[in-house]
Amino acid sequence: METVRIELPSALVRAANLEESNLSQEAARLLALELYREDKISLERAAELCQTPLAAFMDFSAKHGVPPLLYNYDVLEEERRSTDRLEA
Repeated sequence: METVRIELPSALVRAANLEESNLSQEAARLLALELYREDKISLERAAELCQTPLAAFMDFSAKHGVPPLLYNYDVLEEERRSTDRLEA
């Protein structure tokens, strides 16, 4: 996988309480989590991008207050319509 190098202020790393020995992996997980939280990528894609097993990424997500299964209004409305059709 192609990589890029970034520089972060040490104060930011300390404030985020990230392990410096594993900084790249931790930063990748947090970035993938934010993309997932913003509904820009799927849970599976987020796990793949930060090279973390899906189950481990789900745990990571939950520990950071992001539900591993996100539903938006459109998804819920589609499920409601499907349920209505099944009941008819």
